[in-house]
Amino acid sequence: MNRKILIGLAAFIATVAGGMFYLSQSETGGLDSMASTSASPSPTPTPPGATPAPETSESTPSGSYVNYTDDVIAQTSGTKILFFHAPWCPQCRALEADIQAKGVPSGVTIIKVDYDSNQSLRQKYGVTIQTSLVKIDDQANLVEKYVAYNDPSVASIIENLL
Repeated sequence: MNRKILIGLAAFIATVAGGMFYLSQSETGGLDSMASTSASPSPTPTPPGATPAPETSESTPSGSYVNYTDDVIAQTSGTKILFFHAPWCPQCRALEADIQAKGVPSGVTIIKVDYDSNQSLRQKYGVTIQTSLVKIDDQANLVEKYVAYNDPSVASIIENLL
């Protein structure tokens, strides 16, 4: 009977270790993000921390999907939307995958904000749930807010914020 307990305990430890490895890779942009960012760079310069949007066959320029930095709002022109993203959130990952697959509409920049580490921004805009999107003006004032938790898609962003 001791052997069965040891085997069960070993399986449990292996499962926990595997889960921790997966989470650490997700949080640091490990295996999943390496595949999604291996696309060729976009022909136009992007702000610091930018993740180039996938190239489209259309001749119109596409928008941008960038990581939040303290100066990204001031450096970005056009419509700005803060996307409060958590790497552990399945809806956030689904919305990010849709953004990367379909791109961002022209003239729009979606700024990915880490939900867990940016409490001051969450408080400023009244964000209480991940997958919140906040449309802001050039002075970083709230214009409109939308939670894409139930419909994590670019189409829902367009319908509700643009």
